[in-house]
Amino acid sequence: MTHVDCLCEVRSDDPEGSGRRSVYLTFDDGPNPVFTPEILDVLAEQRVPATFFVIGAHALQHPDLIQRMVAEGHAVGNHTMTHPDMRKCGFSEVQRELFETNAAILTACPQASVRYFRAPYGAWSEEVFTASQIAGLAALHWSADPRDWSRPGVDAIVDTVLTSVRSGSIVLLHDGCPPSELTQCTDAGLRDQTIAALSRLIPALHDRGFEIRPLPQHH
Repeated sequence: MTHVDCLCEVRSDDPEGSGRRSVYLTFDDGPNPVFTPEILDVLAEQRVPATFFVIGAHALQHPDLIQRMVAEGHAVGNHTMTHPDMRKCGFSEVQRELFETNAAILTACPQASVRYFRAPYGAWSEEVFTASQIAGLAALHWSADPRDWSRPGVDAIVDTVLTSVRSGSIVLLHDGCPPSELTQCTDAGLRDQTIAALSRLIPALHDRGFEIRPLPQHH
């Protein structure tokens, strides 16, 4: 991912001059009524912020979880309405996915401020970048991906992040699964490994001198 308009890591990673290196936690494909509350519980216990890239269809079904994210100081990002591969969509469909998701998030929680967009599957294209700009959203990718959705094991998730993370890294994790996969989400869709890994990962990052911060307010 080399497109200049897609943020893969945060460059100005110590805005307060604390000397600590910053890391940014992000979660895709929620909200999920089972696993999102558990992830929010871990974040609350550890007192760290995150950004949740939510699917609009899920946001409409679980507005209470969007409200809880915002009330507890987390950011909510746009992850499309139905989670399509946007490289296979026409421009009008891409725009519709983004604008309908913004509307769904604000319907669920009018206090939400939606500033970032992440393409499903990381499938970026010039049309997707253009549509996100029109929607007033900054495109956000990631730089540390433990592929937690594949359930590689708690140790593997933790080790992959700790091995790849550096100052300004954006970590990709998942708290749900796409609508098209809901009927198949048995063991393959569970996020229990993500939750267990998160409980270990946060203190491990702190021990290594990283500060988990919210994404910057500016684009």
